Amino acid sequence: MVQAYILIQTEVGKASAVAAEISGLPGVLAAEDVTGPYDVIVRAEADTMDNLGRLVVAQVQNVPGITRTLTCPVVHLS
Repeated sequence: MVQAYILIQTEVGKASAVAAEISGLPGVLAAEDVTGPYDVIVRAEADTMDNLGRLVVAQVQNVPGITRTLTCPVVHLS
């Protein structure tokens, strides 16, 4: 299983709606509004890195109100 944090920038005033819609997508573990340079942070998982990429490109990035995403895969160093 591959997990990642997806950092999302949204249009002004759209963070709550974006987080709510993304939280219902299969593979999304959590989607929360945050403050700072990003507006929403998502924790997601998929069986493979390819499937994670498909989740981000085909589903997350198609949510209205998103202007930019940055995907940070989780690594296990020990």
